[in-house]
Amino acid sequence: MKPGIYKHSKKGTMCRVHFVAKHSETLEDMIVYEELSDNDLSKYWVRPASMFEEIVEIKGEKVPRFVWVREK
Repeated sequence: MKPGIYKHSKKGTMCRVHFVAKHSETLEDMIVYEELSDNDLSKYWVRPASMFEEIVEIKGEKVPRFVWVREK
């Protein structure tokens, strides 16, 4: 997972991936990212890498959940 700006395919929002971290119990790769749009709940989030990189279906089309846009 390379750092940079990604677009959330479903919501259309942008986020900045900072780095990959390890889950302390399972050692699963976790993506640490920053929401670039306003979000009342939090600015920083973690998501399992497997979920961040998965293919999802949106309006009948299979697309990556997050699409790399550019460097930071």
